[in-house]
Amino acid sequence: MTATATAPAAAQITALQQVHEYPAVSVLLSTTPAAQLGHADALRLDALAGRAIDRLRTELQPAAAAPAVRRLRVLVDRARRGPATQALALYASASTDALIRLPIAVRDRAVVDPTFATRDLVRALHRTPRHLVLALNAGHARLFDAAGDTLLPALTTAFPLTAVRAGTRSRGRADRPARTTGGDDTDFYRRVDAALGTYLRLHPAPLVLVGSEHATAAFRRISTNCARLAGTVDGNLTHAGRQLLVTRISTVLDAYLHRRQQEALTLIDQRASAGRVASGMPAAWLAARTARPEVLAVDESLYYPARLSDDGDTLIPAHDVDHPDVIDDAVDELIELVLTRGGWIAFTNPGALDHHHGVALATRY
Repeated sequence: MTATATAPAAAQITALQQVHEYPAVSVLLSTTPAAQLGHADALRLDALAGRAIDRLRTELQPAAAAPAVRRLRVLVDRARRGPATQALALYASASTDALIRLPIAVRDRAVVDPTFATRDLVRALHRTPRHLVLALNAGHARLFDAAGDTLLPALTTAFPLTAVRAGTRSRGRADRPARTTGGDDTDFYRRVDAALGTYLRLHPAPLVLVGSEHATAAFRRISTNCARLAGTVDGNLTHAGRQLLVTRISTVLDAYLHRRQQEALTLIDQRASAGRVASGMPAAWLAARTARPEVLAVDESLYYPARLSDDGDTLIPAHDVDHPDVIDDAVDELIELVLTRGGWIAFTNPGALDHHHGVALATRY
């Protein structure tokens, strides 16, 4: 039995991004899914962690390096004894530690910087986005909060919601009955939509509708909460097993993510014609600091070691990655900066942004 990985929560990513202390050690490793980390993967993990520890001992006095080294060793031990998914991410500093199992492969590396390397966490969040699943038919509706392979009932008393036909009695309060008339389900769907809207206001996310073609079409006609509809899954699955739902939904989400990439590329082209796109890492970095970011499109295979100028505005490419003055991957820092300043991120397939040198930032003005 293999472990199930979910995308890291946005709050967890934000917390890690807020750590600013040297050394902040990040170890990232692609792994083979299994009930326990395989021997070959464990050896690779030991080698990466050892590389980070050697660097700390070279750069720092023993007392300064000890807290991060101690936390990192504990994380390595936990990772060796635990299950494996597609990848591992270990984060250790004097004050913070985290072990995260990811649903996507990563580039193996050990990073020592003043901040953690969270780029793969953000990529996982966008590749396996949190989403809501509304499964409904003419008389019953369930709402799920989902991410990756995890599908859990939404934490709300409004769902499940069951229609009660005129002239019938509810047999319990747990299903939150909603009275409807004869063959007209409009009132029931309005009630479902109202409950969905309340939940979305507190927990915004893309939406997947699951139900018969008739039910989903009828719901969409009256709904005011389908602005972020990722797609629909055809079938009366309100009482289906969760694994079946996950399998059917994954296809819809793949198509949604492809549209999101294309949406970003189209927006970049539109903004470029208006002179509002910065191409390449140095230009995108400066624009993110001095203008209002709208969307950052990044080739998911791009890595950019760099030095930062004294005023913080200029990135200078670097090849001596292990030097203490070098940011191991400035793409990490750019993503964090854009998110902090209210922009959104789109990761693109390798080569899609070659004419922008792998990265393009559209600004709002």
